[in-house]
Amino acid sequence: MTIALDATYSIGEELSGVGIYSRELLAGLARSQPDSHFDFCYRPHRYFRSWRTPLPPNARRRLLAEPLGPRSTELFHGLNQRLPQLPLRRAVATFHDLFVLSGDYSTAEFRARFAAQARDAAARADVVITVSEFTKTQVSALLGVEPARIQVVHHGIRPLPHEPVARERVILNVGAIQKRKNILRLVEAFEAVDSTWKLVLAGSSGYGAAEILDRIAASRARDRIAIRGYVSPPELAEWYSRASIFAFPSLDEGFGMPVLEAMAAGVAVITSNRSALPEVAGDAALLVDPERTGSLIDALQTLTSNEELRAELARRGRLRTSLFTWEKAARETWEVYRNVLK
Repeated sequence: MTIALDATYSIGEELSGVGIYSRELLAGLARSQPDSHFDFCYRPHRYFRSWRTPLPPNARRRLLAEPLGPRSTELFHGLNQRLPQLPLRRAVATFHDLFVLSGDYSTAEFRARFAAQARDAAARADVVITVSEFTKTQVSALLGVEPARIQVVHHGIRPLPHEPVARERVILNVGAIQKRKNILRLVEAFEAVDSTWKLVLAGSSGYGAAEILDRIAASRARDRIAIRGYVSPPELAEWYSRASIFAFPSLDEGFGMPVLEAMAAGVAVITSNRSALPEVAGDAALLVDPERTGSLIDALQTLTSNEELRAELARRGRLRTSLFTWEKAARETWEVYRNVLK
């Protein structure tokens, strides 16, 4: 049996959440199903770069450039909410989130292109995989996909090496500096925290970054806010090891990988009480109303002043992460394939 997958977003040095998902799932499927064959398909802008990356022995590289593509494979899996404009025998599409449709977090041009691709993939896929129950409800409500045609497969946690170093008075946030991540309110709330604490923002600039950066520049706590930009996985692992608190008050997340990465590193987590974040965090985080700065202030002040609570949340977080592995994600994805091909 040959399965074709859109591997485009697995290529690059600065991988997004979709990129991490693509890379880990491709490797996990090939590793767990050694007797099956996989076509890793790359769109033209990543195809030649993909040759720098070795493939598993049971995978081959293919160009995906409509109308060229894998027409004859038993099943095609689109890993990023789109399917190629080709006649496909069977198709699966993964949906990570629909915040582009549900909120003002992107340009009108991007929203229109995303909406067209998402609606097409939702209509043509035999099964839609969503990375959370929350995204499942969105796909059903916003794209009209019947729940019986949607399967939830949670993300795993990428391996990051954590060195045993002393925790510092650092509040860490990981993710793009953009409107959806709610960085403005995080900065406002941080100004109310004990002046011995530092805020570290690790992530590249995204939609709405200019307003956020202006607010940081004007903050009375500016000298305690570090903007690191994109950081490599080893650097990120170091920050997870050093931080005492992880603050992730995002307004909308289809999953929220950084929450689990922080938990795996033993960091006490504050996150939002909406979208997929309560589903991911469970009872291992302080949940806040992301639209109330006062709620975030209360949580930050509570954790910065309570070392025992930080230790308890860290303990719960490490236990929580055992529920989310890429091996489990690959196994459940393969089961989706088997059911589609029956």
